[in-house]
Amino acid sequence: MSSTSGPKSPRVKGGEHRARLRAQGLRPIQIWVPDVRSPAFRAEARRQSLAVAKSAQASGDQAFIDAVSAWGYE
Repeated sequence: MSSTSGPKSPRVKGGEHRARLRAQGLRPIQIWVPDVRSPAFRAEARRQSLAVAKSAQASGDQAFIDAVSAWGYE
């Protein structure tokens, strides 16, 4: 038996999809993250990385990063 109502709109499809997810016990959330494309983010990241590089603990900090970066690859 065919439907005469035609194809479903994206809004209807999305609503049905969300209903299926809710039936599985899930709920939607919204997460806001920094915009890494913004000039302000880049400037702050650069400021912080230069501060770390110039610190007295720079070599120890880098050794730690190198050590934890190797996890799972050996």
